[in-house]
Amino acid sequence: MGDKQVLLDNIDKIHTTKLGVERIMRNLSINTEDVVSYCKNMILDKRCHIYKRGKNWYCEIDHIKITINSYSYTIITAHII
Repeated sequence: MGDKQVLLDNIDKIHTTKLGVERIMRNLSINTEDVVSYCKNMILDKRCHIYKRGKNWYCEIDHIKITINSYSYTIITAHII
């Protein structure tokens, strides 16, 4: 099974912390009630480039990069690239 499929198979485990929500909203300049769903939708998009380096997953789509811890499935941050 490829790295990308491992993340997609565990999409329901993806979450973040309260500080993570604030950081993601600030970094992406978004105002949404559900940051985790917003990120999951981007990750599930067929155009999303998903790869793993070290302990983190990286998901890149539409000039946005989402960083997810590969052990806990916690969204660490998201940035405009």
